[in-house]
Amino acid sequence: MAARTKTTKDRPSYRCTECGWQTAKWLGRCSECQAWGTVEEYGAPAVRTTSPGRVTTSAVPIGQVDGRTATARSTGVPELDRVLGGGLVPGAVVLVAGEPGVGKSTLLLDVAAKSASEEHRTLYVTGEESASQVRLRADRIKAIDDHLYLAAETDLATILGHLDAVKPSLLILDSVQTVASPEIDGAPGGMAQVREVAGALIRASKERGMSTLLVGHVTKDGAIAGPRLLEHLVDVVLSFEGDRHARLRLVRGVKNRYGTTDEVGCFELHDEGITGLADPSGLFLTRRAEPVPGTCLTVTLEGRRPLVAEVQALTVDSQIPSPRRTTSGLETSRVSMMLAVLEQRGKISALGKRDIYSATVGGVKLTEPAADLAIALALASAASDTPLPKNLVAIGEVGLAGEVRRVTGVQRRLSEAHRLGFTHALVPSDPGKIPAGMKVIEVADIGDALRVLPRSRKREAPRDAEDRR
Repeated sequence: MAARTKTTKDRPSYRCTECGWQTAKWLGRCSECQAWGTVEEYGAPAVRTTSPGRVTTSAVPIGQVDGRTATARSTGVPELDRVLGGGLVPGAVVLVAGEPGVGKSTLLLDVAAKSASEEHRTLYVTGEESASQVRLRADRIKAIDDHLYLAAETDLATILGHLDAVKPSLLILDSVQTVASPEIDGAPGGMAQVREVAGALIRASKERGMSTLLVGHVTKDGAIAGPRLLEHLVDVVLSFEGDRHARLRLVRGVKNRYGTTDEVGCFELHDEGITGLADPSGLFLTRRAEPVPGTCLTVTLEGRRPLVAEVQALTVDSQIPSPRRTTSGLETSRVSMMLAVLEQRGKISALGKRDIYSATVGGVKLTEPAADLAIALALASAASDTPLPKNLVAIGEVGLAGEVRRVTGVQRRLSEAHRLGFTHALVPSDPGKIPAGMKVIEVADIGDALRVLPRSRKREAPRDAEDRR
């Protein structure tokens, strides 16, 4: 008997579970998203054609579309509204991701209580905790409201049933990785389950005009867990950051269809809950009567928000052949680069054979190059055991040639420093408009900057910006 010819329908096909790319043969690495081990075999779908369907809503000119239905509503938390672009838009789906214990559930429970009202009910669905556990947290942070409804569910169909019963204006799901659909094979948290659950909730949000906040897990690398498709489907992606040993928490916008991603929300996590910080600079400063060697202040930009932060450095004689280089809140590579610049361009040779410790205050992380000058001055101050002048801030990027380069937002940084009472600043050349009453010293290289330290050898003091004019 002749063998049956293998048709196109019988031939196996392969698809990437991460991005959906298809191929006729198996590959170890997806050629589209470059992910390893995600190409799996599945039956080739039959060729179908889609016939035109009946139009339910006619297309209208864009000028006749009512934009008032997409007006944002405040969450009751001003710092979160700042990141969202004014509040939650009806029908918007927001993904909030962060490490375990950073405070996601605490913040969203506070949002659930403050946004609940008689006209706008809130449904909080927890899949990780019991209802009694959430009630205990609500009592602790005073998040009790008669229009806040709570359910502990992990079944997608049951959650959709709760939506029909409660008819909320805001749905909070903690978390999307704990919910599963009975129609999809696989354990909760798998790619297929996360895709199905998110898709069903997004459809429900758009149809009902209901805002939805989804809590998402992160991997050990800090990326959002699950398929990357999840980030493309939702309207807003927020990253919740913070050191669990510090009080500061930052909420950054990674994606926002309704506003900018330049804003950053600052929060303080404490025993009574989490509160927004309209002026968080005080967390990053140590107020002293007299200046201390090895400390220097700078102004960093978190999004578009200027924050005054303190850099501290300590140098001690090393007891081992290879001196220690320890950093906290600073990039080790940038600290090492500043050490090399100080030794070669600043002629400070006392740093090479000493243990050096550098850190920031309050748990803030300084990653932008504008903090280079403050790091260099803190290290030089610690090496010479000489304090910098009081009420001084340093702003500027330092290059390998020792030059001090311009950075963005100098005027905003100076205005914030002046508002907090700082009277002197070291900045690169041409800083722009200077706040009244503030003395700004322009420095061209690291040598000019080091002259603010009292030295035994005489050097010509750098001219300030007013004298140069």
